[in-house]
Amino acid sequence: MTYRWVDLTRNSDVLGTLYSDVPPLDSVRLRSFHLDWRGPALTLRIDLPTYPDPDRVPPEWSERGHDTLQLQMQFAAVEDLTVRGWIPTVPVDISLAALPCRRILVRIAEADFEFSFTASDSLTVGHISSYRMTETGSDEVPHTFVSRLDTRLFTSLPGTHESTFYQ
Repeated sequence: MTYRWVDLTRNSDVLGTLYSDVPPLDSVRLRSFHLDWRGPALTLRIDLPTYPDPDRVPPEWSERGHDTLQLQMQFAAVEDLTVRGWIPTVPVDISLAALPCRRILVRIAEADFEFSFTASDSLTVGHISSYRMTETGSDEVPHTFVSRLDTRLFTSLPGTHESTFYQ
């Protein structure tokens, strides 16, 4: 059985305010992944394949010409992690398949890249932001965050040493 990822998200209400139909995880840009041994947890930072509905986008996003929505997906109780290759520069598909005991298999595969793991079937999204992607595909530009706390702390992506953002 393949899941709609948003149905496994504990806090999908924010995405529901931005999308009438949350896009599948096909052709997402995988920006980074972060392993946290305390979980064990794994967080993916991705750009969704489509921008939110124009009538649901906050006015400041439109005024700034934003065209990309980025978020972090956190998976808990991670096991059986396999990583081969390097994060691809092309969009990838992320698939979720049901396993026994309320677990899922998460798999990302591209030409020279394989990334898979099992996790709890409940995930969390966070650090949702909007930005205008550069011609080179970089996300190292100003971001506008959904969370009030993120908005107060950050105007762009913080360095990877900022544990409050990446964990």
